Amino acid sequence: MTTHDDEYGKKTSLFDDTASSGATTSILSGAEESTEKDTSTRWHGGLDFGLLILRLVLGGTMGAHGLQKVFGLFDGPGIAGFARALGGFGFTSQTTLLSWITGISEIAGGALVILGLFTPLGAAALLGVAANIVYAKFHGGFFMGEGKGFEYELLLGAVAFSLLFTGSGRIALDVNTPWRRKPLPFGLFGLLLAAAASVLVIVLFR
Repeated sequence: MTTHDDEYGKKTSLFDDTASSGATTSILSGAEESTEKDTSTRWHGGLDFGLLILRLVLGGTMGAHGLQKVFGLFDGPGIAGFARALGGFGFTSQTTLLSWITGISEIAGGALVILGLFTPLGAAALLGVAANIVYAKFHGGFFMGEGKGFEYELLLGAVAFSLLFTGSGRIALDVNTPWRRKPLPFGLFGLLLAAAASVLVIVLFR
């Protein structure tokens, strides 16, 4: 900082350009950081509402299928009936155990997705189930008919896959969690879990 006498004899302070530029850069940098922080928790209106609808439909649909398998609700087959159905899809080993695993995964995963709680885990569980069904039905063709076709399960799996990377949105219990603020790394982790679970089921139960 330097000073000089103006025409009235008063001392005037002058800041050099370097200091002024540094102060401006610091202020702008702080503003950018603040904006980034605000963006991670900002209300997105239609986007958050849309994610809520996807979660309710996906979690409710697959959760209801899980209740059919485990408890026989909604005219479901129950564990024994679903185990027999698995045999028709090429699963030949421990079909009763696989029925329990599938049903519980659908119920638990569906509940987590609906609540928006640990969403990456819930979506990964549902994606793993859908992926295995698509694999089992793949040779039956794409369109549904006479117990064949995998278009329905592919759609459910695609929604679960999407939620892994979008996160739950703000209308959820996950609002202030790291996996909602930064869904990409946790989405990749959930995708690896779903893939590993699918491979294990194929190897161990077919």
